[in-house]
Amino acid sequence: MRKAIEEAKNSAQSGQYALGSVVVDGDGKIIATGHTTLHENNDPTCHAEINAIRSACIKLQNRYLPNCWLYTTLEPCPMCTATAIWAKMEGVVYGATKEDATDFAKNLQNEKFTWRQFDISSRDIVAKGDPKIKLIENFMREECRQLFKFSKN
Repeated sequence: MRKAIEEAKNSAQSGQYALGSVVVDGDGKIIATGHTTLHENNDPTCHAEINAIRSACIKLQNRYLPNCWLYTTLEPCPMCTATAIWAKMEGVVYGATKEDATDFAKNLQNEKFTWRQFDISSRDIVAKGDPKIKLIENFMREECRQLFKFSKN
């Protein structure tokens, strides 16, 4: 998760949202990293999780990532959670919750930062997905919540 947090800070420094993700194999080796590139690529699918999963698939030359874990600083949206399932990953570990992000956005007076989200939890997507993947929630949550402050700029 520390590498995902580092990716999130790099993302914020490049003018993106402060979100980062890492794909790790079963031995704990980092396969790929990713951060949000929505603005840079003008592509609404360029979430940190999608970028990390794409990079891992390219590196491993396989659309499936069995035994791999996705670490991400924010609870993944339905698209990103579903992608982890479609990639047949072992599981997802996330820090801050979608409620944390929503609360942050509500209290923010900066119009440059907007938050749009489906009100569907990762837990609900995982419960209805196949294959069943593991989900570890709120991992290093406070450290990940601190990343929101970087999104003010």
